[in-house]
Amino acid sequence: MSFGVYVHWPFCAAKCPYCDFNSHVRTAIDEDGWVDGILSELDWVAKNKIGRPVVETIFFGGGTPSLMTGKSVGRVLEKIAALWPMSNDPEITLEANPASADAARFADYRAAGVNRVSLGVQALNDADLKKLGRLHDVAEAKAALKLAMSNFGRVSLDLIYARPDQTEAQWREELRQALAFGTDHLSLYQLTIEPETPYALLHRNGSLQIPNDDIAAGLYETTQEMTEAAGLPAYEISNHARPGQESRHNLIYWRYGDYAGVGPGAHGRINLGGQRTATAAIKLPERWRDTVTKNGQGFAEQAAVSNDEAAREHLLMNLRLAEGLDLAGYEQRWGARPDAAKIAALAEQGFLHQDGDVLTATPAGRLLLNRVIEELL
Repeated sequence: MSFGVYVHWPFCAAKCPYCDFNSHVRTAIDEDGWVDGILSELDWVAKNKIGRPVVETIFFGGGTPSLMTGKSVGRVLEKIAALWPMSNDPEITLEANPASADAARFADYRAAGVNRVSLGVQALNDADLKKLGRLHDVAEAKAALKLAMSNFGRVSLDLIYARPDQTEAQWREELRQALAFGTDHLSLYQLTIEPETPYALLHRNGSLQIPNDDIAAGLYETTQEMTEAAGLPAYEISNHARPGQESRHNLIYWRYGDYAGVGPGAHGRINLGGQRTATAAIKLPERWRDTVTKNGQGFAEQAAVSNDEAAREHLLMNLRLAEGLDLAGYEQRWGARPDAAKIAALAEQGFLHQDGDVLTATPAGRLLLNRVIEELL
């Protein structure tokens, strides 16, 4: 089974009003000290995890990992390589913000071992970038993208659609520009109003209007049509790539593999004591760091995942993928498969498609995937 490591860097230069990720703004940080905490947590995972799997992927997420120095990234990568055997060709991704992209920093990341960058552009429209709370403008985003593509063999571009007052014509033009850049991977997310964010408050009081469900569905269909025509079909609900350029790290999640998550707020699914275990680190960075200093790790949760829970999670994640779910492999792993009558009923409604032992969600099914999963289970 594939194994990946997720490293969470929780700090940002500013907090975006739509974001509910575990990100925090600090005027100054002791970077070496925070990295020490991540290294301690990696040590703990390696000591307690059953087996020594080969590391296939490493992903630096955040927050804004591109605020880290190349030296810090290198320290983390060296520690992982010392703790576990490494794949001959590991995928090592770092999320970057255009506002913190510069040539020297990118060169340092490349020298440390990063070979893939995910660039959070989010919009190709200056007015909307401002509304989204981004610190860069379109010109800076394009310059950062050019810099990334000159330093790394693999670059992914993130955009958000179904933004306030966005029309289909505007989205078509932004997506046309994004496809013209020539990256082999695009992450295209529909804006959702997350609880406890400034956007949620604005939405509740009527100050923020987002496209209704019908318009958002139309934008989703436009996205599928344009990316497929450009040779970057959806391999997952929000992710598009040329064949062979899919995010190997995210595929570990969606195929329900094993992954360690370290750093404030990071989640993992690893084998502890012979039991698949969900780990979740303390979110508040300072509290996480104090706990790591005291205990060697900062996990707020280490919860055994029952077979029923694991089977449910596997189904939910795997049906996000265009490749679908291998029912025979699923049954071998969990000792059961989804009810044939329920599959047939959902197929009759146009939400699922079964070809032998491969079960896939149709385009209509992906739009209502949570409901489909509930009915299956």
